[in-house]
Amino acid sequence: MIRNIPILILVVAALSGADSATSVRTAEHYRWGDCCDGWYLVKNDHINVIQEKMPPGSSETRHLHHKAQQFFYVLAGEAALEIDGRLVVLHEREGALVQPGSAHRMQNMSRRNLEILVTSEPPSHGDREDAPALK
Repeated sequence: MIRNIPILILVVAALSGADSATSVRTAEHYRWGDCCDGWYLVKNDHINVIQEKMPPGSSETRHLHHKAQQFFYVLAGEAALEIDGRLVVLHEREGALVQPGSAHRMQNMSRRNLEILVTSEPPSHGDREDAPALK
């Protein structure tokens, strides 16, 4: 039933222009960090939508994007998203927007896999700068 599908998924489908379904089974896959996975559900010049899987204890390097805004949405698990020094805990079916210029870091501090959707507009690759670690 459509009412059970998160609105974000419907928007992604509309923006992708795809005439067929996409999933982690069919999408372009990549590895990042030591043990994390990503799948490009939508990849074009205007927007990227990536499904990521982060094992327990994994995290990304603190960084920022000068042009891209990013929306992180939790599909499964619990995320710890640090944004400009403030920790935001996201549970399943919750999300947070990171504005351009905001230093941020996604972490999985839980005991189970974290699965998230990351929407970047415009695409964030090539627009990433490491940010100083918090003290």
